[in-house]
Amino acid sequence: MPGLIGRKIGMTSVFSADGKNIPCTVIEAGPCVVTQVKTVEKDGYAAVQLGFGEAKEKRTTKPMMGIFKKAGTTPKQHLAEFKFDEEHNLGDTITVDLFSESDFVDIVGTSKGKGFQGVVKRHGFGGVGQSTHGQDDRARKPGSIGACSYPAKVFKGMRMGGHMGNERVTTQNLRVIKVIPESNLIIVKGSVAGYNGSTVLIKK
Repeated sequence: MPGLIGRKIGMTSVFSADGKNIPCTVIEAGPCVVTQVKTVEKDGYAAVQLGFGEAKEKRTTKPMMGIFKKAGTTPKQHLAEFKFDEEHNLGDTITVDLFSESDFVDIVGTSKGKGFQGVVKRHGFGGVGQSTHGQDDRARKPGSIGACSYPAKVFKGMRMGGHMGNERVTTQNLRVIKVIPESNLIIVKGSVAGYNGSTVLIKK
């Protein structure tokens, strides 16, 4: 499954040929440099490691600097592996030309962190609608979370308050609306997880 590493720019909207307003996400896709080539003989599987974004040499470890120097490129900030059908060599540059209009892509991003949230926001609990009959401060509480006598435990997976967001999210089957090669931009229909400026993986 070929793909690229990119950066989410933000959201906009475009008009289709029949006049419909389509919400879209703008992504800076690449250019990415081939930093490693995995082979079945040496690594047990075939893949291509891509690098995206510039990193400072003083903040790069010596083993990683050896990988970048072998590929003949500068240190990269983000690395990811993809399984390409065609052959690629160290130092090759893969651009947004990999995609074309009307393609469908899966985009992997990290959702926005919301911190600690209760069950109403985190799981959509309705809460108590009635605040009479002695009900004072329990409108947004989860209610009962387990049996009393048997089995006398809280089952694993019980929906409760906790940390929300900041998770790896894959949005599938987003249609490519437009590709702008001169600016390394790709416009896809719909929303993508993550804040503006976050790193995403675009898989064909």
